Amino acid sequence: AADLWLVYSKPVPANGRELWTLFLQCSCVTALIGGLFYNWMFASLEYSWHLSVAMAVSFSLLLLLTLFLVHPARCVFSMIMPTLGTKQGRKLLLSTCIMIVVVNVTPNIISNIKTILQVIKCICKNSSESFLNSTVLLETASWEFGEAIQENLHAINIDKPMNGHFRFSLLENSSLIYQQMHLAGEKIGRDFLAVEVLVKDSVRVGNKLVAGFSMLYLCFESTWYLKNYLTNLRFDNFYITKKLQSLAEDRKAAYLLEGPSKNLIRPTGLKLSREEVMLCLVQAMLLTVALMLMLVVVAMDHFAFSVADTAVRKAAQFSVVPVTLSIKYSVSVGAKIRILPFLSELLLLPDEELPLQDFERSYHHYLIFSSARCGISPPTPPSPSVLLVMGLLFCILYVAVFLETYARRLCRKIAGCFFESWEEKRVLYLYKKLSRKHKEE
Repeated sequence: AADLWLVYSKPVPANGRELWTLFLQCSCVTALIGGLFYNWMFASLEYSWHLSVAMAVSFSLLLLLTLFLVHPARCVFSMIMPTLGTKQGRKLLLSTCIMIVVVNVTPNIISNIKTILQVIKCICKNSSESFLNSTVLLETASWEFGEAIQENLHAINIDKPMNGHFRFSLLENSSLIYQQMHLAGEKIGRDFLAVEVLVKDSVRVGNKLVAGFSMLYLCFESTWYLKNYLTNLRFDNFYITKKLQSLAEDRKAAYLLEGPSKNLIRPTGLKLSREEVMLCLVQAMLLTVALMLMLVVVAMDHFAFSVADTAVRKAAQFSVVPVTLSIKYSVSVGAKIRILPFLSELLLLPDEELPLQDFERSYHHYLIFSSARCGISPPTPPSPSVLLVMGLLFCILYVAVFLETYARRLCRKIAGCFFESWEEKRVLYLYKKLSRKHKEE
């Protein structure tokens, strides 16, 4: 492994064997990166498969030529890997997590809300139909009741300018009611579909922009670090490396590195300074805020499913409500009217009691609130894999917060491996700086 790294970090291969070894190394790296790039574009950014394949192949070929021919490009590419553990890498992972949540959770929430609206629409439609059908019951009862009144009036020879019947105009407008309900349901469905498409498109475009910007910034940050490393001897030069220790021992100045130093750290040490710890805690707090916002979205998904599932089950359990209309009508004309003989003669009433028909009937109807004819889509349960993937990504993000310091130290070590002669100059500069400081003290 050390020999392979030595060949990879050399500016120019020494012989044909090292040349072929370098080509095979670059080919393996580009094949792996190309596969990850295709999966990232197709699965995460949701590009079409043919565009993803074309972009992945083109990117792989360009990367292969660049890594094989340009030595500083290999150094920049190698520093991109630890740079993924810094802020820009966390942005990429966070954008991926947001995309997973929005693409998988938001449509599920909207689908469950649609189910709730379908239940409400079904109840409204069936109850209105049942109510409109009850008007038929009223019309039948009124017609029969009017017939009974007419028969009694004819029996006592009283003529009225009416037939005793009622008419209900509500039945004539039933089709209009159904039409309005159907139009309202279609409008709600179109509005929800428009919102769903808008949210998906906005998040998809935003995620593509963030991902593209983050990738470009990763390359820029690594290039910027290498540029400062090669042009500024003071840049990121405060590490007690093995070369510095060897130089101090050769010049019998090991005392320069002894004792605690506020400005020097060991790159292989695990201890973090107080400033590094505070910076990590601030980054972790910001990451926690993003986690809480995503958990709110996931909680909304579970709540929408719970409400939709309860609505569907309760709608299926709605009982039929019986409605009974009872009409009792009784009338009699008898001898008591004989105290008014003039009125009796005028009305031509007989002296004895007339047997008139009583009217007593009951009409039954059932109000139905739910029906199997309603096209209600079943509620969609939340996907447990989304929560699992989100938890895994956030665990990686929290670990990356505390690994950012070590990632920067690794970047310096990679640059030192690719440019050993310049690293020796930096070590000599740091040694002279420590010597001057010791003399001044």
